[in-house]
Amino acid sequence: MILHWMIAILIALNLFAGWLSTTLEGPARFMVLGNHKSFGIIILLLTVLRIVWRLSHPAPPLLESLKTWESALAKVTHFLFYVLMLAVPMAGWAYSSSFLKGAPVSIFHLFDFPGLPFSGDKAITGFFAETHEVLAWVLLGLLVLHVAAALKHTFVDRDATLRRMVPFVK
Repeated sequence: MILHWMIAILIALNLFAGWLSTTLEGPARFMVLGNHKSFGIIILLLTVLRIVWRLSHPAPPLLESLKTWESALAKVTHFLFYVLMLAVPMAGWAYSSSFLKGAPVSIFHLFDFPGLPFSGDKAITGFFAETHEVLAWVLLGLLVLHVAAALKHTFVDRDATLRRMVPFVK
């Protein structure tokens, strides 16, 4: 649950930072992009940790009150989240690496995360930039669906779905 919320908060902040960076210029833009890249790498590493955790610790069972289609949609949604939590930061890492010709990503100016070996070809850089952006929009859409489903279960179905997801709530 802790990994879920850490990753969720970082993703929300990073989606905002990615959007914000498109509205800024000069040093402010580079500062926001630097933080965006740092958080992206952290999200990638936390996602790998979460997948390792999930493989060794099965997910709690879904509520029995869920309809068959709700259970199926929940499983597909969670699978897509895992795919996107890997694919979005990996595409961003590839974009940064290609744009900077393989230079490492500075993690909050504390240490460097190695860059991927790209030559800086404009077509490859553009491909990774577009892929990163499109996947981020898909992730945002899935996030909206996920939040809407949690609210529906809380206020319409009045079941325990959201209470099971929020720490310290009984």
